[in-house]
Order: sequence, then C-alpha cells, then structure tokens
Amino acid sequence: MMGKRILVVDDEMSFRLFLRALFETNGYAPVLARDGAEGLRLARENPPALIVLDVMMPHSGGVDMYLRLKTDAALRDVPVIMLSAVAGLTFDHVLGMLGAAGGNLPKPFAYVEKPPRPETMLALARAALKEGGEDIKTQEVDADGA
Repeated sequence: MMGKRILVVDDEMSFRLFLRALFETNGYAPVLARDGAEGLRLARENPPALIVLDVMMPHSGGVDMYLRLKTDAALRDVPVIMLSAVAGLTFDHVLGMLGAAGGNLPKPFAYVEKPPRPETMLALARAALKEGGEDIKTQEVDADGA
C-alpha cells in the first residue's frame, strides 16, 4: 500500500523519474506530469498531499501553475516545493511582481535549486507533510542542500 500522493510536475523526464523512484522507495505515491496544464488537471482531479513543481517548463509553466494553485480554494493549502535551475532570488522577484499585480501571493513551502540532493528532497517532503515531528518554515535550499 502506497502512502500520501505527491504530484511531481517537471518537463525533464530524468527529474520526473528520479523523484518518482525517490518517493516510491520511501513509501509515497508519486503522480507525474510533464507541464503545468497537466499538473493542474491532475491536482484538481485528485488533490495531492504535496506538489513538487518545476519553475521553467514549455507551454504552461510552473509559475502559472503556482499562481493557479494559490488562487484555487480547493488547492491553495497544498504545500508546494518549487524545483528549478533558476536562482531563488529571481523566483522571489517574480512572485513579488505577481503578488503586486493580483494581491498577496504566498511563498512556496520551499525552493530547491537543481540538481536536488535526494536527502534534501526527502527531508523537505517529510516536513511539508508534517512527518517526523518537524515543522520547517518556508525556506530556500540550494543545490548543495544548504
């Protein structure tokens, strides 16, 4: 029996497969999507416990999906771990611009720069899902897991 559903949205197959293997081997039930449109559809059909979302994707990207998640009453409280090659400060700037245009937009649970370390992703997933007794605040993590 698989555990909590984690929706992984990334256009790069290697990252989708890496995260699927990581989460499956640790008892979670990963669901994979190739872009924001597919991710949003899957989230609405069966809301996940956690979303790992790439920022830059062709077609419907991660920023658009994040904005739609945080303005959807049924999905706004699902924790999101952003995963990207884009620096965290750049993403914060984009969120700030979107927030100024349409109201207050909350930061994601965490922001991880690619390539992610497996132990970092697992620790963040467990914290976002409130497993392991820790309640980690929103944070930015670089590729070294610092």
